[in-house]
Amino acid sequence: MNLLAEAASTESGVPAFVFPLVGVLFFAFLGFVTWSFRDVAYRHSHKFEATRHDETGVDEFGHTKH
Repeated sequence: MNLLAEAASTESGVPAFVFPLVGVLFFAFLGFVTWSFRDVAYRHSHKFEATRHDETGVDEFGHTKH
């Protein structure tokens, strides 16, 4: 019980609004990273053009057709 009482009386030194602010900024950063890679597959689609056509004998997963 002494440890719980001691932990409850210890202050962190920063205001309480800083913790949710850090969380919001972190998830905003992750959202920006996700948004910045939104069209990478479309920019490189010319490299995979051959696998989309039936004349190559390869399906869209790279397996040979029998």
